[in-house]
Amino acid sequence: MRIWCAIALAAGAAWMARAQPASCNAAAAEPVAHIALPAHPFGVAISQDGCRVFVALMAAAGKDSGIAVLERGQGRGKLARVTPLHVRPAGIVLTHDGKLLIAAAQDSVVVLDTHRLTAGDGEPVVGTFHEGPMAGAIYVNVTADDKLLFVSDEGAAAITVIDLERARAKGFDAGAVVGKVPAGRAPVALTFSPDGRWLYATSELAQSEWGWPKACKPEGRDQSKGSVVRPEGAVIVVDVAKARTDPAHAAVARVPAGCSPVRLAISPAGDRIYVTARNSNAVLAFDTGKLMGDSAHARLGMAPVGTAPVPVAVIDGGKRVLVGNSDRFAGQTAPQTLTVLDAAKIASGAAAVLGSVPAGAFPREMTLSPDGHTLFLTNFGSNSLQVMEVARLPVKR
Repeated sequence: MRIWCAIALAAGAAWMARAQPASCNAAAAEPVAHIALPAHPFGVAISQDGCRVFVALMAAAGKDSGIAVLERGQGRGKLARVTPLHVRPAGIVLTHDGKLLIAAAQDSVVVLDTHRLTAGDGEPVVGTFHEGPMAGAIYVNVTADDKLLFVSDEGAAAITVIDLERARAKGFDAGAVVGKVPAGRAPVALTFSPDGRWLYATSELAQSEWGWPKACKPEGRDQSKGSVVRPEGAVIVVDVAKARTDPAHAAVARVPAGCSPVRLAISPAGDRIYVTARNSNAVLAFDTGKLMGDSAHARLGMAPVGTAPVPVAVIDGGKRVLVGNSDRFAGQTAPQTLTVLDAAKIASGAAAVLGSVPAGAFPREMTLSPDGHTLFLTNFGSNSLQVMEVARLPVKR
């Protein structure tokens, strides 16, 4: 009798094992994989369970622009469907409840239902916020409670604050817009501190009224030529609580951050931020504890990377920083690299460089999976999504 029970239990366990879906986060056979996409990929967002990847597709003239949905399982990823849009989406973010995907799209912000996106059933666009002509909405992010949405408007030199909770309840009307946080010219990155108290943003160029000295040459194909005619850009610190009620006065600090700072990543502990300075060909590290009280000493160091770096990610629990070298002013068609940095050595400059990882043309956005094991990189010029196992990065020394 005991034998039969044991056999029955074993059979039941085997059946249950077969019935369980394969883990979406299972390790891939190869450390790096490239998934072809039908248009230029920009932003990338991953569901909390790691089973789905959403990619903003930006076609040159709007045609073929949309949101791609990829499914992961058994160590592989595949393109499931593409939902076309009449706008060109750039930065995207998922709400923490997983129900909405929000995309910055030049003069508007588009809100989509993720269930409809993934099922391919029904109209996925549930709301639109109109930022205005030439606003240049490029990036979006939401607070951990999904109550507040921030939008970086490159053309408007401001960060729009939207009451997302009200918008969801009342049909995404214009009344949900709380106001704007003044920023330097061309604000881009929007990264929250782990406790949600602060929002760190980048601005490519200081406002003239700030009185910052000229330190940068114009960006272009040959950065070695030209005169120093522009000031540095900035890291801007926004008080999130104040932004809920008084966004016009929510920017509480601004610190010089190299020439054309564009993207920003934060350490797991929240004590360090890393900024790609595209026109400095470098990554800058800052002590977040000093950005407001001791800004003159907030910059910890600066490490050289490749040409025109754009995306940045912190991996290995904060031990390494990965930077995508876009070389965006040289045609955007040649394969590029990712520079791997030792986070503890950035103050030592070139000594922080551990090596490089091959990438496609114009690496643009990089996102770490919720479990921290996989990196997703959009190669804008190659029309591909590069998927990398963090533990097995093929670093060339």
